[in-house]
Amino acid sequence: MLSRTADNLYWLSRYMERADFLARIIDAAQRLATLPTAYGGTGSEWESTLNAAGALDGYREHVGAVNETSAIYYLAFDPQNSSSICNCLEYARTNARAVRTALTIEMWQSINGAWLEMKRFQAAFGKPGTIDRLELARFLDFVRKASLDFDGSAHRTMLRNDAHWFSRLGLYMERADTTARILDVKYNVLLPETEQVGGSLDYFQWTAILRAVSALTAYNWVYKETIKPWLVADLLILRPEMPRSLRSCYDDITRLLDNIGRAYGKQGPSQNKALETLRQLETIDIKQIFEKGLHEFLTDFIESNDALGAAIGGQYLIHVDESTTETQAQSQA
Repeated sequence: MLSRTADNLYWLSRYMERADFLARIIDAAQRLATLPTAYGGTGSEWESTLNAAGALDGYREHVGAVNETSAIYYLAFDPQNSSSICNCLEYARTNARAVRTALTIEMWQSINGAWLEMKRFQAAFGKPGTIDRLELARFLDFVRKASLDFDGSAHRTMLRNDAHWFSRLGLYMERADTTARILDVKYNVLLPETEQVGGSLDYFQWTAILRAVSALTAYNWVYKETIKPWLVADLLILRPEMPRSLRSCYDDITRLLDNIGRAYGKQGPSQNKALETLRQLETIDIKQIFEKGLHEFLTDFIESNDALGAAIGGQYLIHVDESTTETQAQSQA
């Protein structure tokens, strides 16, 4: 496979997963903002959400003070935000068009249909003041469904060859990054200093986070007790049976890179780096993570995941110019 084709497939899936993540955290922030003790006009939920999306610095540069309407517009529609939902869907379709013959009919129809529907929403929400809460809810539902449709079509219709492996590799790389970021921001930013860890506000915030990553039901099945921060962290970091956990993502990343390495007859730095991270996740327990510090652990993980992305790029993907959309969006991750 040409490195450019592999690059397009990899980023196509990353952009679709990123759009899904942004829709989920916007929905979670809206839920948190309805709690009287959580909101109070300070905008802390939206600052946390922007931080989780890696968009806080860009927002402050282009917009300024954080408020709900502007934050939603920046994350969902703003053309100045290279990782907004609309830009992610735009870049995903651009990558899909470049490798149209590597996609199944169902995959192309799902992404092209999502892009056309996105354009209709984009026309309706041309500026921040035009965002209607009910229409926004429809838009977020549409984004989640578009991601599920694309993911399902890829899973059910692609041959299990290098095209499939690079596509899924992008998905799991992005999913690992976003899971770590949302965990880190919740633990360190969202809970006000005046609130008690384990209190009612903390409980509702963790519940919203679990909903944001579709893990609330899984939490109840696994632990069968009230929500506790260390158990949420255990579920989203170490549980291999949880599809969005860091451990599960790296199980898949390592397997996919091994498949690619065997097909191309050569292992390299990306396989070694992925295996190193997987071994760490297999041997550490949640007590050791909290003793080290959850923030420190997640910061190290995000940096390690970024290093793996660079290794994959250097080993298999094209080297894009800094002015391209792929590099712009990657820098926002």
